[in-house]
Amino acid sequence: MHGENVMSSKDYYVKHLAVDLPLASADKIADVTLATGRAAGMLPLTVVVLDAGGHVVVQKREDGSGILRAEIARGKAYAALGMGVGSRILRDRLKERIAFQAAVAAASDGSFVPVPGGVLILNAAGAVIGAVGVSGDASDRDEHAACEGIKAAGLASHPDAAVENWRDAAL
Repeated sequence: MHGENVMSSKDYYVKHLAVDLPLASADKIADVTLATGRAAGMLPLTVVVLDAGGHVVVQKREDGSGILRAEIARGKAYAALGMGVGSRILRDRLKERIAFQAAVAAASDGSFVPVPGGVLILNAAGAVIGAVGVSGDASDRDEHAACEGIKAAGLASHPDAAVENWRDAAL
């Protein structure tokens, strides 16, 4: 069989995708976020870590956290990714723009939750590599836990910290 192309098994090798937010980093973010909640006496939390494409890398729900918390946490992170700012900033910017909020919610199939608790994950160069969404306690408290989780993974966040009076927030 002269002249035929013979393919080796390495020709069939599947190429790996580039990863900016490794599973180990996302897992650390989620674990520290939940630990921060426990240390602060928060209600049971759910945390969702998304990559820059909006795909779930890690999702963890504490015992006792409500059954809609995963969707809310994902919606907070998705809103931050979709608009390029933390979800607290979205709430503040859009509070008088109800029609725009409704349009974005419809465009995202309901995956747009513009309240605190959705925090962007930034690499050392300041580029967005993902987002964290937290739900379970008051939104300002959720945001604090997310910021602490990101910081513990050696990454930066937007916003860089929760509001100063996050401890005073109530449901």
